[in-house]
Amino acid sequence: MHLATVSQFRFTPVEHTYSFKDTILYALGLGYGSDPLDPGELAFVYEEGLKVVPSQCVVLAHPGFWVKRPEFGIDWVKLLHGEQSFEIHRPLPVEGRVRGEFAIEAIEDKGPDKGAILHQVKRLYDQADNALLATVRSVIVMRGDGGCGSIGTPPPQASALPERAPDASCEILTIPQQALIYRLSGDLNPIHADPAPSRRAGFDRPILHGLCTMGVATRALLTTYAKGEPEKLVSMFVRFSRPVFPGETIVTEFFKADHEIRFRCRVKERDLIVLDRGRAVFAA
Repeated sequence: MHLATVSQFRFTPVEHTYSFKDTILYALGLGYGSDPLDPGELAFVYEEGLKVVPSQCVVLAHPGFWVKRPEFGIDWVKLLHGEQSFEIHRPLPVEGRVRGEFAIEAIEDKGPDKGAILHQVKRLYDQADNALLATVRSVIVMRGDGGCGSIGTPPPQASALPERAPDASCEILTIPQQALIYRLSGDLNPIHADPAPSRRAGFDRPILHGLCTMGVATRALLTTYAKGEPEKLVSMFVRFSRPVFPGETIVTEFFKADHEIRFRCRVKERDLIVLDRGRAVFAA
């Protein structure tokens, strides 16, 4: 990676117009509506009284796959999505026009054989009144770019979860076509749809988007701690551990800790942690 070129790069703001249909499509991609008689699920997939899943902020005004630009010299084939978080400043509108402004906050050089970590931030504004809606942070693991040098100050690392039994859990079954639905919200990477590139990436079949798994965890949080009031979820953080295959069952395990909820997600069929060190904060 060419550190000087990357550090001097300035993103062009991205404007994104979306309708209530896009809001419904995002919720369908998380499996909402699986129980047609549950009014709590219907609220996210029916235009009458439609509610917004807070994690939709991660897919709005996306900057695209900018790391692939040749002038940066990034070994983009070896990239991994390491962590994701968001903070909601004002509930997302059901539809509207938003603007994403982006910046690289830090790059951590772990050493020539250990790769580097890139910290990116998106600030999402409502074009109607220029109000800040959400701050969205992404952590990208650049496995092939160790030894590049460091810039900025990375945030503190998330602490490990308590070593005890969870206080509660929520089990959500994904459906075989879930990645095919979720990709229509913006991430068209073929490893989520086409078996051939999935095999080249080391998987025997297409995998679920990491951000979809995060969305399922958001759904579990809302179901368990804010039923009917999604606006109460004000911030959330996850660390991606392993991929999920569409059709597997995601069990979200919760640990109450002072003013926040810690959590992790486990795939029931393989007994593997797929999201770890999760943290969520709810408004009183």
